[in-house]
Amino acid sequence: MKVGVIGASGFVGGEMLRLLISHPKVEISMVTSRQYVGEYVSRIQPSLKGFTDITFSELDYDKLSDKCDLVFTAVPHGTATEIVKALYDRGMKIIDLSADYRLHNAPDYDKWYGWQHPYPELLSKSVFGIPEIHREQIKNAQLVSCPGCMAVTSILALYPLVKKNLIDTEHIVVDSKIGSSGAGAGSLASTHHALRSGVIRPYKPAKHRHTGEIEQELTEVAGKKIHVSMSPHAVDIVRGILCTNHTFLINPVNEMDIWKLYREQYGN
Repeated sequence: MKVGVIGASGFVGGEMLRLLISHPKVEISMVTSRQYVGEYVSRIQPSLKGFTDITFSELDYDKLSDKCDLVFTAVPHGTATEIVKALYDRGMKIIDLSADYRLHNAPDYDKWYGWQHPYPELLSKSVFGIPEIHREQIKNAQLVSCPGCMAVTSILALYPLVKKNLIDTEHIVVDSKIGSSGAGAGSLASTHHALRSGVIRPYKPAKHRHTGEIEQELTEVAGKKIHVSMSPHAVDIVRGILCTNHTFLINPVNEMDIWKLYREQYGN
């Protein structure tokens, strides 16, 4: 499969390129960047040195359409909206790593992101990209939207319990610890090592936007509206997330049955 990547100069784009380069059925045909046109990808992403000699190109929809079977978009939230729409209208298959098409209901973007979605008709066509849950829909989708980092960790943990109606869905507390790379490659005071090292701090404890994704997926499987209380914390690590979900059983369940439940859901 011939693949294009839009916006591969950041942390997410670089990690995605690393995975794609090593995939036996993928050929990277085009990589774009606004800032580094003409530069070797391996110069901006040093971990890829010796693995690829491709250079960054300008964003050109016609060239992407000619060269690629599938396009990944790894640009910031808000920037992806128009790019995805342009690719979709050309009939291309897209995997979007931004938040711009994760939520299925347009009013949720006003609630969680503070802006009105310009293309609400595309939200119902986007498949939420968790293969452990939506594998069959992903296979046939034109547009797949990858979940947020803290959202996917919570959804995977809670989904089997909600699906089997084992927990009290009125009282779910999500406690996420996330490393500095989650904020992206841009330089911010909140992610600067000298200010972040040795510090643990909460951020957006009352209304983190990933809450919307968690509630969306759990509501869908439960068949009723579910609300969660989410408290993210920035911790002194670079990569990774530790998510602890606090729930309450409706009826007693032994540990072996819980292990069996998760193996059945994620066994393959």
